[in-house]
Order: sequence, then C-alpha cells, then structure tokens
Amino acid sequence: MVRKISVPEREALLAAAHVSVLSVAAEPGRAPLTTPIWHSYTPGGEVTVLTTPHLRKARLIDAAGRFALCVLAPGGLRYVSVEGPVTGVRPVTEADRLAMAEHYLPAETAAGYVRLTYDQQSGNVAITMRPERWNTGDFGDVTEALSN
Repeated sequence: MVRKISVPEREALLAAAHVSVLSVAAEPGRAPLTTPIWHSYTPGGEVTVLTTPHLRKARLIDAAGRFALCVLAPGGLRYVSVEGPVTGVRPVTEADRLAMAEHYLPAETAAGYVRLTYDQQSGNVAITMRPERWNTGDFGDVTEALSN
C-alpha cells in the first residue's frame, strides 16, 4: 500500500520550497546531527545548502564528506530522502543568498531578508551534494483505504 515515488515525482518534491531536515554523522558516542535547513535543488542536479563554516553542522559535513536531506510534503503523506557525497564547498555570494531567500519567501520580502541577515550570514559557505541514494514513500493509498 505504501508506494515508492517515481523519479520525476521525487525530484519535484526535493526541488519544491519545503524546509528539509539535514542529517550528518556525528562524533563517536553521539547520534547524528539532525537540523532543519533551506536547500536548493534542480532535477538532475546537485543539492545545495548554505551555512556558516564554523558551525558544528559544517564541521561534521566536512569530516564525513557526505550528508543526507529529508523532505516531507505538506500533509505528511509523501517524503523523499537523499544522501550523497559533498562535491564542493565555496563562499556564498549575494546572488546565492537572494536566490535561496526567493525560493522560500514571498518575492516582496526576500530582498529585505537578505539585507537584514547580511551581518549574520556574510562569510557563509555553499555546500553541494550529489544525490547518490534516494528513499521515497507515498502513504496516500493507505489513508485512502482507511477512509473507505
């Protein structure tokens, strides 16, 4: 009853403006670090997250060389998770920050958000990951069957 999501559906879900949850291996004796984050993805491409380089999250990604993201669609019946190796780390540009803000925020507030967070986010890095392993699920058929 739980079905896998097709390649086009999973890529569309990952590309949509849903906050994802990032997970990365942590230090021995600790659970993986799991934290919400904005991300960008173009179907067939790489996932990009923006973060501050001195944060634990960035240090753990650097040490592990890979991370995972999970996106849950509104309503909680469909999800996609993706995991893969880091393919690059580079300084974030203002264009990167604006594009990410425009992906998640209404157009009329994105530029203001970028301006207001400049001091906090200047010096951030963009980390890219190549999706290597995908896991998906659609529970819509289960809930439909239960309601009949």
